[in-house]
Amino acid sequence: MARVLPTALVIALLAATAAAFALTERAKLERSPIYGTQQAQVFSPDGKDLAKKVAHIRFHVRKSENIDVWIQDSDGNKVDSLLVHRSVRPAELVQLVWDSFTPSGVGVPDGTYRAVVKLERSHRTIVMPSDITVDTSPPHIVARAATKYPIISPDGDGHADAFRIPYEVSEPAHAILLLRGKQVVYTNGQKQKGTLIWNGKAPGSTKSLPPGRYVLAIAARDRAGNQSTGVPFAIGQVRYLTLARTRVVVRPGGKFALRVSTDAPRVDWLLHGRRGTLPRGTLHLRAPQSAGVYRLYVSVGSHTAVCSVVAA
Repeated sequence: MARVLPTALVIALLAATAAAFALTERAKLERSPIYGTQQAQVFSPDGKDLAKKVAHIRFHVRKSENIDVWIQDSDGNKVDSLLVHRSVRPAELVQLVWDSFTPSGVGVPDGTYRAVVKLERSHRTIVMPSDITVDTSPPHIVARAATKYPIISPDGDGHADAFRIPYEVSEPAHAILLLRGKQVVYTNGQKQKGTLIWNGKAPGSTKSLPPGRYVLAIAARDRAGNQSTGVPFAIGQVRYLTLARTRVVVRPGGKFALRVSTDAPRVDWLLHGRRGTLPRGTLHLRAPQSAGVYRLYVSVGSHTAVCSVVAA
């Protein structure tokens, strides 16, 4: 008899284990009463991106139900009610939005939240699996430009056509380059480190800007749509060809020098029927033999500067 009891006990334990295993497997095979839920999302009611000012909650139900839907925080506390005692049909798509404001009109703190669905007929409450993150803090971006006074000549000759600006962001975000307060570059990716390139184009234009000085600022927009305020970091100068003087007085037939600023290695000149090509820098030329006022044309590609040569 002493041997029979342990054997019976073992058989009972095995039977209980098998039953528990069967229940577990059945639970695994049982389909959830809701399906087609939204993916994880990040949004900001204060952001610049209109598509990310609210969170979108959606799901289907498998059977006819009366449902309640609310939002809870990471501690399981209800912060807002989205739906109360609504009847839904099988396979019906339920679509809701949440703007992060409580019924009292106060915005919830930044953090992670989840939607909860209560099925009254099934007596089940399901916390949806995807996080909903509220993020109202704009990113911080810093430009690492080598100079605060870049000079470019966006004429396509391969010499100083663009200005490169390395940057770092405090979180994954789009980097934005602003020219006189208007967006000229918006990165496709959301890297925390990268390089912006200013090619001397005006906002929304394919044409290069005229010579002049332009204030450059940098900003960033994060995944939630929060955009930082543009921070000026450089004064860019568009320069194609500049002469140190626009008027030279010299005796007839005398020599004179004129400083030329350009990124091109050589320049063309034309004075009273004479022409030539010289290296950039200081041009050494001779005035016409007769007294008078003449025009000296200095050119680089399609850009030309003029200086009056007074032979007296």
